[in-house]
Amino acid sequence: MATYNLKINGKSLEVSADSDTPLLWVLRDELKLVGTKYGCGIGQCGACTVHLDGIAVRSCSVTASSLESSNITTIEGLAKEKLHPVQEAWKEIDVPQCGYCQTGQIMTASSFLSRNPNPDQDAIRNAMQGNICRCGTYNRIEKAVALAAKKLS
Repeated sequence: MATYNLKINGKSLEVSADSDTPLLWVLRDELKLVGTKYGCGIGQCGACTVHLDGIAVRSCSVTASSLESSNITTIEGLAKEKLHPVQEAWKEIDVPQCGYCQTGQIMTASSFLSRNPNPDQDAIRNAMQGNICRCGTYNRIEKAVALAAKKLS
């Protein structure tokens, strides 16, 4: 087991892990940041999405050992003193049903909107298509992303 210095949610943290340990397990098991969810373990569902230098990535598919120079943001670090506009929109539209996929959805949406602040419906649908919602709240997700875009402008 090796020690890695990771910058997570603006804090420098020292973690111990094997070189092939996915970031997801470091976040959940070692750091107790359990907002990032385990879904499929193969990068296909989006439940484990975090930001690496502002870009949405699947934390189950990247190793902690490869991230020492990256800024990692989890759902716990997305908002500072109040909810992020995407989180506000999620509440206003009442997006979650079971809620399991929502942190990954929110992290994907917030990364997307940081790069495309004025998206049309097709762009929203395209950006969010890699995140699976077992409850099928896709229409509400799309509405919330559009509302968040308005809040951010």
